[in-house]
Amino acid sequence: MLIKALARTLLTLLALAASSAYAASLYSAPRYAAILIDNSTGEVLYARRADETRYPASITKVMTLYVAFEELAAGRLRLDDELRISRRAFNQAPSKLGLRVGATISARDAFGVIATKSANDISVALAEHISGSEAAFAERMTATARRLGMMNTRFYNASGLPHADHTTTARDIAVLSYAMLRDFPDQYPLFSMAHYQYRGMAVANHNHLLRTMPGVDGIKTGFTNAAGFTLAASAVRSDRRLIAVVLGGPSRLGRDNNMQDLLNIGFDVLESRQRGLPFTVASRFAEPDDLPDAVMDSLAGDVAAMDGAVEQPTRAVQAVDVASAITALGDAGVNSATLASVRSGGGGRSRN
Repeated sequence: MLIKALARTLLTLLALAASSAYAASLYSAPRYAAILIDNSTGEVLYARRADETRYPASITKVMTLYVAFEELAAGRLRLDDELRISRRAFNQAPSKLGLRVGATISARDAFGVIATKSANDISVALAEHISGSEAAFAERMTATARRLGMMNTRFYNASGLPHADHTTTARDIAVLSYAMLRDFPDQYPLFSMAHYQYRGMAVANHNHLLRTMPGVDGIKTGFTNAAGFTLAASAVRSDRRLIAVVLGGPSRLGRDNNMQDLLNIGFDVLESRQRGLPFTVASRFAEPDDLPDAVMDSLAGDVAAMDGAVEQPTRAVQAVDVASAITALGDAGVNSATLASVRSGGGGRSRN
């Protein structure tokens, strides 16, 4: 209880010291989880609840396409193969392309509309074409996840539509995103298309950052009521690539803004290191960067998101000296042992 009270006081001090100095933080959104990694080194630049179980929603389709690309590379699937729409595929909930039962779509077009429109019906048709049934395909998805090192993910369908046990973590989705970039660089540009042309129709990509944030070139959005707003994204700046994952966003705008901040600050961190001015990504958000996740979760429980929105601080950013704020608490009479526990992260997680 003392550490929790101390944490609240620290957050208050930070807010009073520079209430307009932070990027928007979503840590108070109950389902929020996020991770930011340097694609070149694998360094984790930021993590919040990165190993907690979450629903991936349509980010699932990154694995659906990963398995399909494996089939393509092995010669067991061809781009001009025709996928037939079954009754099961036809009955999928939106988002969907809406082809009738018995209609066909080429594997090439299936890849395009899955990557952009996130078509659930076409995802099922692809799964059935490869494995005979969606259930068998989902088992292969899970087996592939284990092979890639995604140890906390289990798939039960090819679309990401709600299933109680269809779960993942932010860290596992980052692993999958990295694997897609590494293993299928020729197919990855599918995730970069703002539109896919299908039979004369421009099918829009749900990833708005492709059109609004320079450098972003993929990879996948998602939303269900259970999952909230999810997004895996990658961006390149000055020959450096970052991968970020946001799960459980309270709104599309909140999710997208948080993703932009993660990527922008991440690139700032890498650039500042080259100038001998190191700082952490977390220090540029309205949250301390040295509190254990257990304390962060407790704090988040006290500030529930209302109506799918979280109050957003102004978006100007600058570094904040958290250590000085902790020292100020010591001057106010908090005992040194407790302060030491907070400085060390209380044993709850490693520093990023």
